[in-house]
Amino acid sequence: MTLAIASDAAAGRAPVPSAPVDVRQAPIAQADLEHYRQELNGYCYRMLGSGFEAEDAVQEVFLRAWRGAESFEGRSSLRSWLYRIATNVCLDMHRSVQRRARPMDLGPASPPVESLLGPLLTDQPWISPMSDARLMPAHADPAEVAEVRHSVRLAFISALQHLPPRQRACLILCEVLRWQASEVAELLDTSAAAVNSSLQRARATLADVPMDTRATTVAPEAAELLERYVDAFERYDVDRLVTLLHEDAVQSMPPFALWVRGAADIGRWMLEPGPGGCRGSRLLPTAANGCPAFGQYRPDPAGGYAPWALQVLDISEGKITAMNFFLNFMDPERLFPAFGLPLHLDP
Repeated sequence: MTLAIASDAAAGRAPVPSAPVDVRQAPIAQADLEHYRQELNGYCYRMLGSGFEAEDAVQEVFLRAWRGAESFEGRSSLRSWLYRIATNVCLDMHRSVQRRARPMDLGPASPPVESLLGPLLTDQPWISPMSDARLMPAHADPAEVAEVRHSVRLAFISALQHLPPRQRACLILCEVLRWQASEVAELLDTSAAAVNSSLQRARATLADVPMDTRATTVAPEAAELLERYVDAFERYDVDRLVTLLHEDAVQSMPPFALWVRGAADIGRWMLEPGPGGCRGSRLLPTAANGCPAFGQYRPDPAGGYAPWALQVLDISEGKITAMNFFLNFMDPERLFPAFGLPLHLDP
C-alpha cells in the first residue's frame, strides 16, 4: 500500500517528498494514522490559519511518523505522539511564513467605491478556509461537533494568529482540546508552570483582539434564511439581500485588502460596476469553518459558469453577520476542489 505525499515548497509550505511512501512494513498501520487525520487537520489548521497548509502539515506528520515508527515504544499514546510531531511540524512551518491575516486585520473598512479596491494581493499570507468534511469528526456527538464549529470560525482562527506559535499551541491544546497542563508540558518539553504562564499571556492577548463573539447559527437551523439568500443572490435582488444582513454586517474579498462594513454599504458595493459582474451567478452549497458556505460561479463568456468565489457566511440571531468571499484568484486549481465543488458548471 502506498500513499502519495504532495509538495508545495514554493508556496512556503513544509517540504514534503512527492514520491509515494511504502508503508506495507510499517510497525504502525496506515489505518491507525488515518484514524486521527481529521482532528490533526483541525489542530494544524488552528495553528497555521491555512486549510492547504494544514493538510500539507498532516501529510508531513504521517511521513515523520512512518519514518520514526520503530522508535515509538508506546510510552505515550499514539495520539499524544502524533500531536507532538504535529506541533513540531507547525512550529517548523512558522519559521518561514509570516502571520496570516484577514482584510479586517490590515486596515479600517472602506467606503463602497470600486476605485478604492486596490490590487490583488496574492503574495499576502491570507487566512484561508477549510472544508467541514476535513475537520468534523465522523462519529462525534452534537456537543462535540458544536465545539469544533466554534473553534474553527474564521474570527477565532484570525485571533489565534496574534499569538506566538508556542502560546498558540498551549491555548489550543488546553482550552480547545482540553488537555491537562501537565500533558501539554510533556508534549512541549517544558513545565506545567511554563504552560500555565503561556496560557495566561495568551488569554491576555486575545482579550485585546477585536472579535465578534455573537453565538453562531449552524446551517440546519438557518435553512430558510439560506434559501432566501440563494434566491436573492442568484436573482441579484440586492434590496432583498440587504434585508437578510445585520446592520453591522461585514463583507471581505481576499486577495483584495478592501472590506466593507454595514448592510447599506454592502448593498451599495454590490451595485458597483465591478462587483455588479456577479449578476447571473449560480451558487452551490458546501460547508466551511463550521459555517454554511457556497461556491459562487459567474457566467463564463465561453459558456456555462466559471468559479468566482467561495462564500463563507457567519449567521447569528436570524441574520447574516459576515460575508467572507474567498476569490478563486487565491488558488484557482485547488480552492473549489477542496470543498467538493466542480471547476465549471454547464449552462
